[in-house]
Formats: sequence, structure tokens, C-alpha cells
Amino acid sequence: MGVTIDVRVAAVRELAPDVRELTLTPLNGTPLPAFSPGSHVVVHVPGERTRRNPYSLACAPWSTDAYRIAVRRLDDGRGGSRAVHEHVGEGDVLAIEPPRNLFAPVVGARRHLLVAGGIGITPFVSYAHQLVADGVPFELHHAPTGGPLADELAALCPGAVHAHAGRDELMAAVEAALDAQPLGTHLSVCGPPAMMEAVCDAARRHGWPGSRVHLERFVLDTGPMDPFAVRLARSGREIAVGEDESLLEALEAAGVDVPYLCRQGICGECRLGLLEGTPDHRDIFLTADERAAGTAIMPCVSRCAGDGPLVLDLA
Repeated sequence: MGVTIDVRVAAVRELAPDVRELTLTPLNGTPLPAFSPGSHVVVHVPGERTRRNPYSLACAPWSTDAYRIAVRRLDDGRGGSRAVHEHVGEGDVLAIEPPRNLFAPVVGARRHLLVAGGIGITPFVSYAHQLVADGVPFELHHAPTGGPLADELAALCPGAVHAHAGRDELMAAVEAALDAQPLGTHLSVCGPPAMMEAVCDAARRHGWPGSRVHLERFVLDTGPMDPFAVRLARSGREIAVGEDESLLEALEAAGVDVPYLCRQGICGECRLGLLEGTPDHRDIFLTADERAAGTAIMPCVSRCAGDGPLVLDLA
């Protein structure tokens, strides 16, 4: 599980009917770690079974006295966000893991074009603070309009933040912005998958190379969660994976130590060797050839195509 930091929920703010912001302060008075723009923390959400959910840090990277995160309630998710909305309140103590970064802005970029949809604005809060401090020009387009985080960014960097009423208006502005950027600009996108794909398609049509387009995905659409079984090849131990948990969570609950970072099938940190069985790959990390070989699985999101068992190269 690694190192954790105990924090207190110092304040709760409702940003929207389905989004609440938590301000987290260190429990023992020791400053929190500084972090790089775009970082997230994994929050251990208490409940019948502890969930570990990643949330972007929505504050300045040098904010060591308090972190802010924004949590959107997903009623069809795995329960972590619902628990935050229903059971976490001011004064509660939570455990978080130190900040990690899978979405850092490109150092040395001449300019940044940032596009956010909904809760996807959260990683750009730390971006904006850092870019303003460094004097690096940028523009941020986001939809839908409104929300305290957007208002804060507009006040921090007047003229750089552009709010749009909906997706059509957002995409029209993005199409124009893609043509107006100087060489050396990098595009960063965060939000719902359909919006991100639309922005990436537009970038390709406007001649942007893939090396200058960067994405952060909060949630993958992983499909149905049918139960299955796995066997650990080196010990012969069998573990059942329930319909309400990931393979990674089942392994953790059984005391099996598996490294991880994003828990979203993106980073590749939790990759495991697969010796037998038919995997249902739901990640975006493995290549087509690796999937066809059937010798690896990303346990944070991928499952079994059938009842199993999957045989893992674990003790």
C-alpha cells in the first residue's frame, strides 16, 4: 500500500449539485509535500471496504498547508465517490498517498492551450498557478460555464480563461484556437472521453502532431463487472473477484502486494504476468500485440472473459 499521510477534512464546499470540494490539512502539523502541476493524490475512502480513488490537486503546487480536491459523484461507479459525498464531512480524518503526476505540463513549451470539460478543469488549477508564476502564456477553454473553480481561475489570470455554454460552443472555440497558436504550443485536454476524442480529432485535422497533444483520463468505461476467479501460480492460492471490485482490489484485500499508480488502466504500473486464461482487456496501456499475446493483464481495470480462472504469475 505504501506511505500514507493522515489529513483532516478542514472544509467541505459544494461546487455543483454533483461535485463537492474537500480542503485537506495535515493532521500532525507537518507541511504537506509540494507537488508538480497536474499531480493527483490517491485518497483512501473509508467504508465497508476501503476504496483508493485518485483525485487531481486543485490548488497551487506550493500549497503545503492544505490540499484541495474536487469529487464528482458517480452513481454508476465503484462507490468511492458516493462515499465521499454521503459519508465524508468536515472534521473527518482520511489517509492520502503522496502526490504523483501522470499529467505534467511540458517544460519548455512556448505556450499552452488547455481544454477542459466539466470536472476536467481540476488539474488545470495547478497548471494555471504555475504558468502565471513562471510567466508562460496560455489560454484555457472550458465548458459548461460557471463554477467556483472557473471563477477563481478567471480572477487569477484575466483574459486567459474562456467559458463556453456547451460542447458545440466549446468545440467552435477550440477549432479557432488550434489555428491561432504559435509554433511550440502544446495542447492539454481533460474531461469526458467523447469531448477529449473530439478535441484530438480536431487537432489532427489542423495538423497538430501527436507529440504536442496530451490527455488526462479520469474514468474509463470498463463495461460490466461480472465475478470471476484467479489462481496465483506460485502458491496455488485461489481468489474470488466480486462484481463490485476490481482484480487489483481483490488482490489487495487478500494481502497480495501489487504496485500501482493511476488505478485507471493508463499508466502501466500494475502490469502482471498472465500464464493461463482469457483476459478481458479494458486498459489503454497494452499494445494490440501485447493483448494478442495474452501474457499480461492490467488488474486495476481488466477482468476475465468468462468464469476463469485467470492464472497469474504471483505467489
